[in-house]
Amino acid sequence: MKSVYLIGGVGAGKSTVLDILKKDYGAGIIQADEVARELMQPGKIGHRQVVAAMGTTFLRPDGSIDRQKMAEEVFSNRDAIGMMNAIIHPLVWDRIRFMMDHSDRELTVVEAAIYDAPHRPWFDEVWYVYADISTRLHRLMESRGYSDEKCHEIMSNQRSDADFRRVADHVIDNSTTLDDVRRQLEEILET
Repeated sequence: MKSVYLIGGVGAGKSTVLDILKKDYGAGIIQADEVARELMQPGKIGHRQVVAAMGTTFLRPDGSIDRQKMAEEVFSNRDAIGMMNAIIHPLVWDRIRFMMDHSDRELTVVEAAIYDAPHRPWFDEVWYVYADISTRLHRLMESRGYSDEKCHEIMSNQRSDADFRRVADHVIDNSTTLDDVRRQLEEILET
């Protein structure tokens, strides 16, 4: 079995790479954001702990979290961000570890937007999905409807290309064609 930690900035096309790995190689895919969403559902441990620590001002009448309202409240307050991360990140990584340990796939890929060095030993390799800035901007504006300003704001809060490259064992350039991405993945998996 091989485990891969897949990282990359917003709009780099990590989802495209994950789709190829799943369809062409039968990889087991674990996405940290999806794990976090699952843990934040009403009745789940993340939901209970966040509400206990931060209150109910961002809950909908049905008890679910209004993600936009929560983001507005949390991301404007540095202490709240720290508290949220201190609650959710350990829960997410515990769940990821469980899922990795119980995977029956020859290749398991964990995608996370944020590189977390303490968890690096869990993985055989780190793969960085790269795309040039203009490609990322185009993707974000087209797929998510973000303004140029919002795209730059999000990107400025993420690791730099140099930082990603420094921790990566392999770089996948997703600025070109799907065929080229497939070729790169095939080369990486053959080594």
